[in-house]
Amino acid sequence: MSKTGVIGGSGLYEIRGLVLKKSKRVNTPFGRPSDQYLIGEFGDREIIFLPRHGKHHNIPPHMINYRANIWGFKKLGVERILSVSAVGGIRKGLKPGDIVILDQILDMTKNRASTFYDGEGGVVHIDFTGPYCPELRRIFLKAAKRAGVSVKEAGTYVAVEGPRLETASEIRSFGMLGGDVVGMTGMPEASLARELEICYSGVSVVANYAAGINRRKLTVAEVMEAMKASTEKIKSLLKETFALIPEQRKCACGEALKEARI
Repeated sequence: MSKTGVIGGSGLYEIRGLVLKKSKRVNTPFGRPSDQYLIGEFGDREIIFLPRHGKHHNIPPHMINYRANIWGFKKLGVERILSVSAVGGIRKGLKPGDIVILDQILDMTKNRASTFYDGEGGVVHIDFTGPYCPELRRIFLKAAKRAGVSVKEAGTYVAVEGPRLETASEIRSFGMLGGDVVGMTGMPEASLARELEICYSGVSVVANYAAGINRRKLTVAEVMEAMKASTEKIKSLLKETFALIPEQRKCACGEALKEARI
């Protein structure tokens, strides 16, 4: 049975056709994941959920144990991970409520454990030219059409450390570098998944305008409200995505380590 992981908020568990079976706590060499993994079935597919901030949303982005989270998925046999996140919109024309199927990353994080290879298992340099699985991206885009959900077909995610929000000057700089949206959790999730040869794709909900884009003060309440308003669209998108994912992978993600070791 094909196993697909989903990282996101607790509201995503309530997808029509998804039957939750059990929860499982996983121990890893890197400590504990954010929470227990919720395991369910969608047709003939096993779907495994993990709330990245914990079920009570009590883990700030800079304190998430990213290595444990991704390792836990691998231990459970997951081959694909679908990541859902809230972001600030940088690119002109992006507004709260827009859904972006990501295709590139600018990593501005600096204090996070970002690799499984610290030298003991050899030196590894994964190819990260395309940080998101191309096969999963195509499936997401096809699923959006089937679900009737309007999405932006590409976007560069700027990953920042947090937990503070950004300055207006930082956002202007990110925009000049080609950033479209900004968030605090996209890295090192994506690169860690690649190191474990797991397909990874990201869909982001624009929850607010990034700092300096308009004159309003940024608030957490604004972010939570926008995510709540977009939950039904994301659930529809995930439902169609689950149905379209093939049993066998046809991308190169499963061979990411083939020529990466020294």
